This record gives sequence, C-alpha cells and structure tokens, in this order.
Amino acid sequence: MLFFRSMSGSTLRRVRAALFVGTVLTTASLPYALSSMAHAAADDSASLDMLEKQMARIQAQQMELQKTLVGMQKQIAAHRAALAHNGKGGSLHHAGTAHSQPEPEDSSEWAEHEPPHGSHTATAMNTRAPHHATGPDAQPVFSGIDDKPDVEAVIGHRAEDIISHLAENGVGPHPRETVGAQAAGALGDHGVFHMGPVSLILGGFLDASTVLENRHVPSGTFNYWQAMPYPNESRYHTNNFEGSARYSRISLMARGNVDAHSTISGFYEMDFGAGAATTDAYESNSYAFRMRQLYLAYDNSDINFHFLAGQAWTMLTPGRIGIIPRQESLPETIESSMLAGQTWARQLQFRFVQDFFKHRLWLGLSIENPQTLYDTTGFTNNSGTVQLPNGKIATISSNGTGLTNDAPFSNEIAPDIIGKVAWDPSWGHYEAEGILHFPHDRVSSLGAGHNNTAIAGGGGGSMVLPVIPQKVEVRLAGLAGVGIGRYGSVLLPDATLKTNGEPAPIPSVQATGGIIAHPNQRIDVYGYFGYQAAGRRYSNYDNHPYGYGNPAYSNLGCGIELSDELSDLGCTANTRSVMEATIGAWYRFFKGKYGTVEAGAQLAYSRRDAWKGQGGGPDTSMSQIFLDFRYLPFQ
Repeated sequence: MLFFRSMSGSTLRRVRAALFVGTVLTTASLPYALSSMAHAAADDSASLDMLEKQMARIQAQQMELQKTLVGMQKQIAAHRAALAHNGKGGSLHHAGTAHSQPEPEDSSEWAEHEPPHGSHTATAMNTRAPHHATGPDAQPVFSGIDDKPDVEAVIGHRAEDIISHLAENGVGPHPRETVGAQAAGALGDHGVFHMGPVSLILGGFLDASTVLENRHVPSGTFNYWQAMPYPNESRYHTNNFEGSARYSRISLMARGNVDAHSTISGFYEMDFGAGAATTDAYESNSYAFRMRQLYLAYDNSDINFHFLAGQAWTMLTPGRIGIIPRQESLPETIESSMLAGQTWARQLQFRFVQDFFKHRLWLGLSIENPQTLYDTTGFTNNSGTVQLPNGKIATISSNGTGLTNDAPFSNEIAPDIIGKVAWDPSWGHYEAEGILHFPHDRVSSLGAGHNNTAIAGGGGGSMVLPVIPQKVEVRLAGLAGVGIGRYGSVLLPDATLKTNGEPAPIPSVQATGGIIAHPNQRIDVYGYFGYQAAGRRYSNYDNHPYGYGNPAYSNLGCGIELSDELSDLGCTANTRSVMEATIGAWYRFFKGKYGTVEAGAQLAYSRRDAWKGQGGGPDTSMSQIFLDFRYLPFQ
C-alpha cells in the first residue's frame, strides 16, 4: 500500500479505472465459463470436481479483486483528506500543473478560499519522502532539515517561498500584491507556461499614477529631493500636477531544474521610466523602455549555495528573509523613488551566498559595479574635467560614448565590495552589512600627471519585526559611512575634491523606519519616516572657498525670488539633510483568475535643509498627494 501513497491524484484515477475494467471483464466472462463447465459435466459426470475447483478459483480471484478495490478506495480517500487538510492553511497554487486549484471568481469568496495575507501552506512540508528524480524534469529537494517538502509542496510555491518556510521567521515572503513586493520584482501565481524542461513565468502590472504637490519639481512621481526649490526660484511658489503610466512594468522569469537539488533561472524586469531624446510632455509622452533587473541565478539546495550574476538590487538593500532575490524589503509607497533615506541601487553584481543551520544563518559576498557621485561646488567642472586652483586639471569622469548615453561615468579603479550576514530566528529578520568603495581620479599638468585613490565605505543593518505575524510588522534600516551617499534615495554626493585634486569622501548617514499593516486581504496601510544627511568636506585656496558645505559660501539670496537672475546675491545651499514622513494605503477591489486590481493613495511631507553659509542655512519643504490605479494580471 505504500506504493499507492506516492502516486499523484491523476495516477490513482488511472489505476482505479484499470482495476474497474478488469473486474467488469472478469464478471462478464463468468457466465460463459459456467456454461462451458455445465456442458462438460453433462458429457462426463467425472468433470464435476473440476467445475467446482474452477468456480472456487474464480471466487477467490473475485474476492482478492474486491479487497484490492476497497484498499485503493481507502488510499484515495486518505490522499484527498491530506490534500484538503493542506488546503486549510492556504491555497496551493500548483504553477502550471494539472493539480492547480481554481481561484474563486467572486472576490467575496476570499474568506473561504484564500489564505491570510502573505501566508503560505507550511503544512505541506510533511515528512513524506520526495521523489529523487534526476534530469531537467526533477523537482528540487532540500537537505539538512527534518521536514522535507514533497513534490506537491515544491511545485506549489516559488523557490524563495520554500526556503522561507524551512527557516520560518514570522516574516515570510512578501504578500505578492503589495507594492513592496512589486518593487522587489516578486512574481505572482498566474502566467506560467512550459517550454520543455523550462518554465516561463510572467509578471508585472499596468500603472497609472499621479502627484499633486505644492512645489513644481518636474520629476513626476519620482521624487528628486535635491531639486526641491528654495524661495529664490519661481517654481517654489507654484503648485504642480503630473500623471503618467511610465512606471508600468513587465517581467519574465525562465526557470529550469538542473537536477534534484539545483535550479537555474533568469529574470528580466523592465519599465518605461527612462526619458528619451524625443520624449515630450505635450503630445506623445513617449518614455523609453529601460532595464530594471536582468540577472541569472543558480541555487543548490544540497550544499546550500546560491549565486547571482547580472543587474539586481544591490546586496545592501534590506531584505525580508535570508539573502534572496525578489525578497528585498522595499516601501509600499506610490512614489517610484520609494522613500528618503532608503538604501538601494540596481547595478551589475556577482553575488555569492552560503546558508547554514537549516537556512537560518546567511553569509553573502557581492562584487558590484562602482560609481562615485562628485560635488564640485567652487570648482569649474567641464564634463568631468575640473580646473584646480593650482592650475592643474583633475579628471573625475567622462561622458559616455558609442552605444552609451551621453552622461557622466566616473573613473573607477576597483569594484565595490559588499558583505552581509543575515539571521532568521523564529521571530524576525536581522541583517548586518559593510561596504568598501574606492574613489579614483587623475590630476594632470602639461606633460605629466598622477592618479589618486581614496578608501571609502561604511556599514549598517536592518531588521523586520513581525509584531503580529502576517498582520503588522515594523521595519528599521540604516547605513552610515564616508563616500557612499549614492546608495540612498536622496542621492547625496559621495565625494568632493581637495584643492590639490585628490578625492575627499563625504560622510553620510541614512535611516528609515516604518509600520506596515494588513488588516485584511483587501487593505494594506503603511507609515514611514526616512532621513538622509551629508557632512562637510571643504577647503580654501587663496581666499576662495571650495568643497561641500563650506561656510564661506553665500546663501544671502535663497529667500528672495529671482535673486540669481536680478541680483548678485547667491544661493549655494549645499544640502545638509532631507527627511520625509508619509502615510498611505492600498485597496484591492478585484481579485480572481483575471488578476488583481488595486488603488492607492499616499500623503507625503518632505523637508530639505542646507548647510549654513553667509546668510544662514536655508530650508524648504514640499507636501504631496499621490494617487495610483494598478492592474496586476499575474497576481
């Protein structure tokens, strides 16, 4: 009977049908056999004993068949009961298989059919031995644990969801409909296709977002806080409304199982967030298709090793569980720049991760693409060629050529080196991280020159605290150091220059905190506070100020409209800090086989403070209302 326990539902049905046909055929042949035996008895009474023996054999065979059928019916009933028991913890979406359970057409049936928001069927992780098949059709199994997932559990969840349950921390993977999951690139449960041994999984959404703000910052729903105007600019005194569908997104993951323990996947994610040379806001609004994420990943659950190569969220980005792609902890905000003080970048990387202790402890090393964001206030900067006060030239960047866009690309001598440790106990997710960065430039004079390299870097951490698991969580994150300002949403500078042309890394700190609630399956509510600040790095040469935050800079005209155009008063106003406080909510009013339709609203208040100079330290603020309407066909 143990043989039948390993059979799938369709296999059991086929076996039951075969046995039924066998029984019918045996029963149908019984009259013919009896008739033949009766004729033989009439011819020869000595054949009566043989007739009785044949009847006894037929009756014995029929009894054995009946016993087998009864036993199989019991096994089928037990199998169905086990599936029904697993279904109590949540819907088991068997991606692209014949076992898929249909979702309710009517969203009013959620309470009966859908799991709590963000939950997954951990009960499917039972002690039944998985099929240890090999080849491209094999399903991955997980070693080093007491409760191993069976085939149904593996094909019913994404790989990252499986790992999250093996090291259950109360946080779990993203609720996929949330905007935090969408920003990280989490995939839904629809749109799954198979091409031989490779599965193709579609993702993304159609987005229509707007912002109404009391300052004119022409960046749409992408906040560029450094452009928040002071009163000396006319756009400080005007409101602004802007809407766009440019942040609609599409993604595709190709995934195949190499063998029973290893999986390889490729992930593409694109949107229309880039502005092309032909983009205009008056007629076509033709924003350019751009790459967000594009990477391959290899996961081996036998040796618990994970590798990623390509463009993805930097490993400095806070996560929710382990060190897993598409499980980054990102705000649920509507604004596409997310939140002031949020640590993130999307860039090329080669990431190596090893996990230990039943997927509880994670160690990661990532080699990532470097860039240095320079501030050259006080200097004359001509497309990356900076005139120094001693007459020499410092080259800090060059504009892209060939197939590369005409924008600054800094000189770099080595990649950024990032290390991270993540810990998932039974409650909460905790991370600590560090980074090394190497700003580099060249100082030249006629016929000679030399290179300069500085050492920069810093460290930080994050945590996700499931105050009420799957209902309310608190997120905290921070990063501090020198020369790493570009890793924050505000894009404060990494470095400036000394008067001799050497890079001078600028101190910076950034932090975020938030409370996110899922009162029910329809609603998400959030509140965040973010902060990012930059220190001073300045020098003086021949009574002329240089660098970042120099107190000798003039801020006398920052409070007078058109002072830059109509007076000699200046407004240098290097940014000292930016803060943002925001609240918002998302409401899902449709969900079914056709996908999910949701709407969101967000209120945000931002404040920008500048370093003090002549005339003091000016400040400015901005209030915003964001509205969004979004269709997720694959969620």
